[in-house]
Amino acid sequence: MRIAIVVGETSGDMLGIGLMKALKKRYPDASFEGIGGPLMEAEGFKSFVPMERLAVMGLVEILGRLFELLKVRKDLVKHWLKNPPDVFIGIDAPEFNTQLEYKLKKSGIKTVHYVSPSVWAWRPKRIHKIKKSVDLMLTLFPFEAKFYQEHDVPVSFVGHNLADSIPFENYTDDARQIFDYKKNEKVVCLMPGSRGSEVEKLCPVFIQAAELVFEHNPDVRFILPAANKIRMQQIEQLIDELKPNVKIDVVDGNSKTCMQAADVILLASGTATLEGMLLKKPMIVSYIVSPITYKIMRRLLQQEFISLPNLLAGREVVPEILQEQATAENLALALNERLEDERLIHQLQETFLFIHKQLKRDANEQAASAVYDLLNENKEFDTTASHSDEV
Repeated sequence: MRIAIVVGETSGDMLGIGLMKALKKRYPDASFEGIGGPLMEAEGFKSFVPMERLAVMGLVEILGRLFELLKVRKDLVKHWLKNPPDVFIGIDAPEFNTQLEYKLKKSGIKTVHYVSPSVWAWRPKRIHKIKKSVDLMLTLFPFEAKFYQEHDVPVSFVGHNLADSIPFENYTDDARQIFDYKKNEKVVCLMPGSRGSEVEKLCPVFIQAAELVFEHNPDVRFILPAANKIRMQQIEQLIDELKPNVKIDVVDGNSKTCMQAADVILLASGTATLEGMLLKKPMIVSYIVSPITYKIMRRLLQQEFISLPNLLAGREVVPEILQEQATAENLALALNERLEDERLIHQLQETFLFIHKQLKRDANEQAASAVYDLLNENKEFDTTASHSDEV
């Protein structure tokens, strides 16, 4: 059994390794190849190019790397048409993977896409291309499965493996002991993203916001987990250049524990917002892209929100401070409000616990079972789940 997988960033690497392990239970002799991250490679995955080469965000930003990305995809298509795998699984990276899936499916290779593109939020006409490109869509969230059912695309709602791995209870005190923080100290976790472009745009304004919070309350502690060693070097260089008047504890990895230790999280929009929600943490979501990218996205966007906690709740439960609004002053004001409002924290924890229970479905096993059924031509995929548009 040869299984081809392409992932484009850290969150995909985490999903990929869980899926690999679950598939190995069903296919002990399976081999895995394509593009994967360090977690997948440690599990025996053969990666043709570094995953980091696919980690680019924003319409305009992609243009700068377009020829390189097109060549990588062309080489993958050529390789797999010559040496067809039993199944191809594209994990997220929809701009890269959907066209790859389309060409492979046309040649008769079974294709799966894991993590729904946000067609329900913007560019809904993409559903027609997706329908021609995938034999099965695996969604993390129930509202996504509902959308695909309505458009007659084979789909299975599998839940999210983060919801499986994170307990319902929060262990803040245990996490604080690791970083030598006191129980009564206020801690803010800064998370400017895992991509170089995200850190470049968000990290300076996050640091400036931390300075303003520190001026308001000198007892607040700040911790910043770097996604990897490359991001660590980038962040340390930015701090050295900015020379902030506040101490920020930069940590190599360990983002989950950093979030657990925090009272409030300031973070880039993305998968980390889901993890913060599952940890029942108040958060402020921010994002900055090029002005052209933002204008295009706003025109195409079909949803009011961009962050997963708000999308899953069906209403605003965390503030989204984006683009020109993402100033140090605005971010600091939002942080101070959440550091001082105990009632808001309690309400958020109840909402986040309700959503957590919806998403806890043993995702790795659910996803592997759906792929197994596809390979064995069982078309009766599980798309049922308790679902509420409002929390």
